[in-house]
Amino acid sequence: MIDAAIPAHRRGNWQAVYLTAATLLGAVLAFLVWATPTKDGAKDWTAPMIPGGWMAWSFPVAAFFWVIASLLVLFTILAIRFPETPRRGILRIETTRGDRLFITLLGSAFICLAWLFFFGAPVWWGLALCLAYAAAVFRWV
Repeated sequence: MIDAAIPAHRRGNWQAVYLTAATLLGAVLAFLVWATPTKDGAKDWTAPMIPGGWMAWSFPVAAFFWVIASLLVLFTILAIRFPETPRRGILRIETTRGDRLFITLLGSAFICLAWLFFFGAPVWWGLALCLAYAAAVFRWV
């Protein structure tokens, strides 16, 4: 959509919005990398970030929640910048981008749990399957 087609009251300095969001999310990610404990001079990616804490906040756990927060920020900006209309896909229900994101996240959680049950610990191929599932959901649902 070109800016000329957007009403004057909806125009804004979107480059500044994008840059601010990217800077804040990048700063949070940089902080998470910085806060990752070191062991013998190297980052110990799976060590607890809060020793003795009630939850195992390791870098992979923090990165997972960072990705979810980044997706929510991105989809919020997209919903404001490019208002959407629900569409009907193969499920025959009307869905928006946010609905498809929720369906993708929920389905990906079940795919990863099934992968862990059937194949075990390294979930890299399960993640690849989740990305293919996400592409299918956003294309056809």
